Amino acid sequence: MPPKRGLFFAGNAGRTSLKQDLWERPFVADQKASTSIEAVQSGLAAQGYIASRQIATAVYLSQQIEKPILVEGPAGVGKTELAKAIAAWRGMKMIRLQCYEGLDEAKALYEWKYAKQLLYTQILKDKLGEVLGGAQTLHAALEQLHDFGDVFFSKEFVEPRPLLQALEQPGGCVLLIDEIDKSDAEFESLLLEILSDFQVTIPELGTISAITPPTVILTSNSERDLGDALKRRCLHLHIGFPEQRLEERIVESRVPGISQALRRQMVGFIHEIRSLDLKKLPSVSETIDWARVLVLLQATELDTEMVKDTLNVLLKYEADIEAASPQVTTFIAKAARSNVFG
Repeated sequence: MPPKRGLFFAGNAGRTSLKQDLWERPFVADQKASTSIEAVQSGLAAQGYIASRQIATAVYLSQQIEKPILVEGPAGVGKTELAKAIAAWRGMKMIRLQCYEGLDEAKALYEWKYAKQLLYTQILKDKLGEVLGGAQTLHAALEQLHDFGDVFFSKEFVEPRPLLQALEQPGGCVLLIDEIDKSDAEFESLLLEILSDFQVTIPELGTISAITPPTVILTSNSERDLGDALKRRCLHLHIGFPEQRLEERIVESRVPGISQALRRQMVGFIHEIRSLDLKKLPSVSETIDWARVLVLLQATELDTEMVKDTLNVLLKYEADIEAASPQVTTFIAKAARSNVFG
């Protein structure tokens, strides 16, 4: 039987790492893997997240081999929403760490409660006579004070940040490390021990290991190349723009008030827009926003004037709007033909 896991402070004690536990654990192939992947799709769909089979497979494998998922792709394709949907589906708490340039361990992992330490110092000062207990020499006084030295750097004085909070959840959680590519390369080194062994070493406390390994989702918009060491510890999942039928299902799930004909036409139009050389192509989030706008405007089909009036919902740069505007009528016609014959 594999050794039981628990949250503990190893200090100088020896420990068999979780990574070793996983390698030594006998692997038994799941004969119902295909069914389980479909169960993942159904579970995520119940939370309003329509996942492709590729996404569902990655989530299933992550659960089975306890490995983080590095999700890459354009902004707005559902990377962050995937973590939220997994947490809702599995009934788990989601802990989010939003990455940015300059992020360090004090904001990501832990920091000391300095005010509480100062208060303890004052209390110790007021009770110094009792603490020393009648020591007759300086050496004896120092020996007695030594017993209280480590209290300043004990668990009671630690303020846990998202990474440490995730390790401390007794029932596990979903840890979302969002936009990891916005952090510094040095921050990746801080993550390596957590991502490989679900533990972290704090010099003053020792090694802290997870009670239940969290489900870890890292997202990246590919603003910079991530290190090989980080990628090696994760399953890789790229979420791009969905094919038309899948995107129609996503719109149906998120905007149930839109008609099937309008849904097919607007998604077809967006796919035509994505064929242009734009600074930022409309993503799934813009598709959902536009669908809500069209429902709000009580549209039954696309027309040139309405599309031009609402093109700023899809496109975020004026140069992109100017480039797409001359093609609106043509793209509406193409989308309409696709709606009829598709």
